[in-house]
Amino acid sequence: ALELARCGARVILATRSARRGEAAASRIRRETGNNQVQFMHLDLASLRSVRAFASTFLRQQPQLHLLINNAGVSAGGTTEDGFSLPFQVNHLGHFLLTQLLMERLRSCTPSRVVIVASSAHCAGCLRPESLGQPPSGLFSTFQDYCDSKLANVLHARELATREQGTQVTCYAVHPGFVNTSLFRHAPLWLKPLLLPLAWLLFLDASEGAQVVLDCATQDGLEPLSGRYFTDCGPQLPWPAGRDDRLARALWEGSERLVGL
Repeated sequence: ALELARCGARVILATRSARRGEAAASRIRRETGNNQVQFMHLDLASLRSVRAFASTFLRQQPQLHLLINNAGVSAGGTTEDGFSLPFQVNHLGHFLLTQLLMERLRSCTPSRVVIVASSAHCAGCLRPESLGQPPSGLFSTFQDYCDSKLANVLHARELATREQGTQVTCYAVHPGFVNTSLFRHAPLWLKPLLLPLAWLLFLDASEGAQVVLDCATQDGLEPLSGRYFTDCGPQLPWPAGRDDRLARALWEGSERLVGL
């Protein structure tokens, strides 16, 4: 958001916490001199909140050229809608948001959707008949996270297919291993190992944002719509991330789950 504001963009920070969202918007306005940076409330763990945000946004904002689906959570739990928390926040909420804003994106072409995925999709396993339900097993929360990241990759792939010819393009992005608070809900026994590793080896937030910004702003990426990107450029995702039948099944199942 900071770098987009530096480029002169009008930026909407769609954030769950009003206190932190307003503070971030204020800091970005101060650092960049760009007063077109605004907070709007959005809680992806609530489909009701997603619909309310989309309705307000469409009423207030006539333009939308870039949608970055960036939120992520690795904690366990169930949402008010009855879905697993990681799957709803990381995929279903973004899926509904994207669909509700799609007509505006089409009317403002050329436009882009960037979906922040992860190399963790390599361990993802999606079963269309049980979408949104937490997996079982000792590492169910980690598996749930990996499943949601596979959904991100497949969402971008199917969205690109469906938007062919509209000048709306889409990219899935692995930003690298970034030292954010994503894993603050990791088990207590894992934190003594994970936290020093994060400080020593992980990227900082500005470094992790770079490949996202590249997909958001780089010229000439349109022929690569639907592809999976890392800091090395477009890469082949793991086999499940290239499964077009699974991508279609995920799309249709997601539509059903969010009531589209």
